[in-house]
Amino acid sequence: MSQQFKVAAVQAAPSFLDVDTGVKRAVAFIEQAAKEGAKLVVFPETWLPGYPNHIWLGPVAWQMQFVGRYFENSIEAGSDHDKAIAKAARDNNIQVSLGLSERAGGSLYIAQWHYGEDGEIIKRRRKLKPTHVERTVYGEGDGSDLHVAETSIGRVGQLSCWEHLQPLSKYAMYSQDEQIHCAAWPNLKLYEGGAYALGHQVNNAASMLYAVEGSCFVVAACALVSKEQQDMLCEGDPQREALCPVGGGYTKIYAPDGQSIGTELADTEEGIVYADVDLSMIAYAKAAADPAGHYSRPDVTRLLLNSKPQRPVMQFDDTSGIEVVADTPAAEIVEAAE
Repeated sequence: MSQQFKVAAVQAAPSFLDVDTGVKRAVAFIEQAAKEGAKLVVFPETWLPGYPNHIWLGPVAWQMQFVGRYFENSIEAGSDHDKAIAKAARDNNIQVSLGLSERAGGSLYIAQWHYGEDGEIIKRRRKLKPTHVERTVYGEGDGSDLHVAETSIGRVGQLSCWEHLQPLSKYAMYSQDEQIHCAAWPNLKLYEGGAYALGHQVNNAASMLYAVEGSCFVVAACALVSKEQQDMLCEGDPQREALCPVGGGYTKIYAPDGQSIGTELADTEEGIVYADVDLSMIAYAKAAADPAGHYSRPDVTRLLLNSKPQRPVMQFDDTSGIEVVADTPAAEIVEAAE
């Protein structure tokens, strides 16, 4: 495992509702990050085909004009779009954490797909609980999505947006000795001046605190709103434009002690934020406070974690969700299956 290497976080407006163009731009960003020597590149939340800001800007009847287009431009696992990203990872020998709207059947999910440098999928995860009005668009993930993977560059995990405000989910991640955390954020200017909790101050603080609590590096990629996207969503309405201003990209990379260690971009500027990480720093951070290790008090508080996938349909002969031990009575096995 390499101890010192470069990581990258993309800060850019999406090609909203144009997944073909978005994938081409994603490939270009992957190539650019690899050319600069990065071993991992992280994209913002639902960057393909873009975060659905329209759900925050008007009544449901008005929003319906975007529903079909958003669904059609969301990505299915195994599709040509998926394969194009995998090829870019493989061709450029770089790991990719891609934030996207995943389409599965008739449902959408806030997803992060982690590609290895060989182009193979390391993990496809879904946000456990969409936030507020996001629940009108997306379904939910499950405990299997709180996952940290052992990779060639270290132990890598992912969360989206306000999952970083969920203490128990964070603790589940910390307990897996996460070293590099991919944090996916949308633009952070929505409702600016009216909803402080949605702004960059609070949400960057959440990423910073995650780094300190988890004693890990946090690569926090943040999108921004372009003038083109604002025009499409706001239709020249000054009130909507005030709620969805141009900009909002506040991408940061944090070290295990909470320091911002990445290069800087203005919140309206597109580009890539880079930082050099040294995994040996983690031992020093954990020496002071390892919340799921020597700094814990399991005799006082503990976390119960169900990491088994939860699906609405289970095949008759599928017992993967049932834990059977030698002393389990047959009646209990039957009851669990039912």
